[in-house]
Amino acid sequence: MDNRRIPLIVGVTGHIALRSADLPALRASVSAELTRLKECCPNTQIFMLTSLAAGGDLLCADAARELGIPILAALPMAPEVYRRDFEGADAERFDGHCAEAEWVGVVPPVEAVPEPCSRADCFRQAGIYVATHSHVLMALWDGGPPDAHSCGTSAAVDIALRGSYRPQTGSPVHKGTAEAVIHILAPREASDTRTAGTVRVLGNEAALEDILNRMDAFNRLAVGADGGGTLLPEEACGEDPVLGRMNALYHAASSLSHSFAAKYRRILALLAAASTLLTFAFLMYDEAGAIGMILVCGAMLSAALLLNRYAARSDCHCRYIEYRALAEWLRVQAYLRYAGSPLQVTALLTWTQSLETGWIAAALRATTVGPEPKRAHDILRCWVDVQREYHQRASRRTSVSVGRSDRVVRVAFIVSASLYVVALVFEGLFGGLAPRPLAALGNIEGYRTLLKVALGTLSAATIFIANYYGKQSLPRKLSDHGKMAAFYARISEMLEEYGQSEALLERLAREELIENGNWLSYQRDNTPDISL
Repeated sequence: MDNRRIPLIVGVTGHIALRSADLPALRASVSAELTRLKECCPNTQIFMLTSLAAGGDLLCADAARELGIPILAALPMAPEVYRRDFEGADAERFDGHCAEAEWVGVVPPVEAVPEPCSRADCFRQAGIYVATHSHVLMALWDGGPPDAHSCGTSAAVDIALRGSYRPQTGSPVHKGTAEAVIHILAPREASDTRTAGTVRVLGNEAALEDILNRMDAFNRLAVGADGGGTLLPEEACGEDPVLGRMNALYHAASSLSHSFAAKYRRILALLAAASTLLTFAFLMYDEAGAIGMILVCGAMLSAALLLNRYAARSDCHCRYIEYRALAEWLRVQAYLRYAGSPLQVTALLTWTQSLETGWIAAALRATTVGPEPKRAHDILRCWVDVQREYHQRASRRTSVSVGRSDRVVRVAFIVSASLYVVALVFEGLFGGLAPRPLAALGNIEGYRTLLKVALGTLSAATIFIANYYGKQSLPRKLSDHGKMAAFYARISEMLEEYGQSEALLERLAREELIENGNWLSYQRDNTPDISL
């Protein structure tokens, strides 16, 4: 598995009472849907997340094995205890899938459950885990009504579509906005005459398709991205495969974001230059009678149009900000895991963030599948101090950029104003504003034309340069960096004074996510456009 790529997690739920006559049709439908997902995402590795229960779960696992899709086994209880549920051939199938699985683990309780956990509660927690960590849930189900407190297939479907459970931390309110369930009809009763294996998609199919397309586009680009470096001590990433996955994916997303940011800024600069040259060429054509300049106007218009089209086709602006959000959210999730916290970033997102970045939230849920962290580490130095120092450095860099943009715009304005004064003096002494010109200039219209072209071009350049810097939102970035540097300084003091607690970790994570959400909000309005 290439850790720089986001895995596509297909969750599975299904009832036990499959009719034997329906098995071939159900198997064929499962295989067809898995094949369709593989074809839809050619750059993405698919994994099946399943509890390997008898019936629908084992049938889906068998189909996955035939297609070469690895299994992630999220079991409701210890394997040696769980195996008692299986007999004969089913026991052998269970053993075989556990032996071949990429990961086998007992899921932690998501809800507050009594100790010891009852069998029903254990199965319900496994169902919640599968439903909430999957990009899409495949349900071999008869379509019966959900029971909000049950542990069966109908409950898993309801959890996937509506988030109908109560987590110990955070909120599942994000569910139901971009989730979908592939419902493969699996009747229970002998009297049910409906056709087994009939497929329909429940929930938001269009949103699911968008998530898969965006994820696969990222994975296609991630192959050539830098996945090196480490957010955390190397030994932590080495002993924790989930942290290692997050680390590699973080660096790939960060590298791609930087690449698209550079492309985005180049396009903004080239659009500003093309717009200024267009203004100059048109003034030369209109005022100086330079007929050939009409061709330059056409060339600049074509260049601006091509740049705008290239920006749209490369999607550089959207990818710049979304890949940055992916990197930042992964970083927060990695730090939480390193600290030993069970908090999930996706449960802390605002409603707006969940709506606007569904594919990123799905990527985070998929990336966290795996064993629970074994140790809790202190995060003062690796998270709080590092981020405080980062925001301090970024604040200084942004302050320099703000000063540079102010100086450039100010100089352009001063030159434009100076040219206006020159033109005013010229007209007052030698032109139409003078009641009695000081001297008769032989080529007064030529001088007047020159001033018009210079004044018009520099005025336009001032506007386009201001637009270029304005789209980078430098004052807002400067303000945000200052606020976050102060926040981390305060958190550092609190950690020293009160120690590391779950409440402090949650506050830390929420503030980072809110700050990134604010950044996303104002950056979304800064798309490249033809400002002519």
